[in-house]
Amino acid sequence: MAFPYMEAVVGFMILMYIFETYLDKRQHAALKLPTLPKPLEGLISQEKFEKSRAYSLDKSHFHFVHEFVTILMDSAILFYGVLPWFWKKSGEFVVLVGLNAENEILHTLAFLAGVMIWSQITDLPFSLYSTFVIEARHGFNKQTIWLFFRDLFKGICLAVILGPPIVSAIIFIVQKGGPYLAIYLWGFMFVLSIVMMTVYPILIAPLFNKFTPLPEGVLRHKIEELASSLKFPLKKLFVVDGSTRSSHSNAYMYGFFKNKRIVLYDTLIQQCKNDEEIVAVIAHELGHWKLNHTMYSFIAVQILTFLQFGGYTLVRNSSDLFRSFGFDTQPVLIGLIIFQHTVIPLQHLVSFALNLVSRSFEFQADGFAKKLGYSSSLRAGLVKLQEENLSAMNTDPWYSAYHYSHPPLVERLAALDEQDKKED
Repeated sequence: MAFPYMEAVVGFMILMYIFETYLDKRQHAALKLPTLPKPLEGLISQEKFEKSRAYSLDKSHFHFVHEFVTILMDSAILFYGVLPWFWKKSGEFVVLVGLNAENEILHTLAFLAGVMIWSQITDLPFSLYSTFVIEARHGFNKQTIWLFFRDLFKGICLAVILGPPIVSAIIFIVQKGGPYLAIYLWGFMFVLSIVMMTVYPILIAPLFNKFTPLPEGVLRHKIEELASSLKFPLKKLFVVDGSTRSSHSNAYMYGFFKNKRIVLYDTLIQQCKNDEEIVAVIAHELGHWKLNHTMYSFIAVQILTFLQFGGYTLVRNSSDLFRSFGFDTQPVLIGLIIFQHTVIPLQHLVSFALNLVSRSFEFQADGFAKKLGYSSSLRAGLVKLQEENLSAMNTDPWYSAYHYSHPPLVERLAALDEQDKKED
């Protein structure tokens, strides 16, 4: 008797949903606490705390509903054989428009088009509610309904332009790969990731946001001076109009080798009145670069991608696996989807491990900024970002350890205090 892969996958999905809901309930209880954590007393006003608490609880309630609907739909799709039915219907559609359904690439693209339409329809109510009810209620949403749908349309157009050649290449590689399939797939995804990281900020991101050079002035001079002192090859320094969509703030850097760029959200500049606070946040980001965190993360992703493709090659010809999910044939894309579902337990473990590493990197980057003399400015900047983004002040330690790639503010301030004690 064949192993019931599909039943096992659905069962594990439900178990993970129960476990994560338990963590969500713990976090919800922490969010309801009526007082600030002691380390934040005197740093964050009661007014901001109350606003943060209301915002976090609103998002928490929404999350419970969203996750419940998601697990219901995902389990039903697998358990009731919606995927094989949809695969069959997409083949019939290919024939209907006068194309050859035996061509796996055409069949797969028709299947993906249907999946994209379905996901857009099912996700849209949640996206609209999150943006125009929750984010708007708490003063974050700045975009109009027109801008929302314009961004949605642009995203769909990009998927239609970029998706088919990428999917076609993957199917071709799997069909012709032979014994070195995992290496070929990894090589293709490696090149694709490099191309996308190069193309995205230059061609794709400007479709959604306006990037303008940071004007000459004290702030620009301080950032360039900091980058120069660290030998960071800063080529361009941009401000992005994040305020057209949201009042959340951020800063990031990107680029390869000697062509690095730093991007500041205009909301960050508006919220941090003190230039030193912004420079301290940039010092933290440059710490990631100086300590090779970006490179380590990239290498880790490449290793995991290769291992995933290696695992896929071991099961891609398993007729029992496909039959368990209701398929008589073994299409490449369906094999990849099924494989992703069967390794869910490993994915959760890997995600947890990567979060632990990421949190460690954040502490190290904070320490790096502190060594540069930005200790007090970094503290002030972190507190300001926490306040203005209305981030959760009280966090459950279990929930935080499992979900957060960045440590909570309380832990980051405590780590900076600990370093101060060691230096004293």
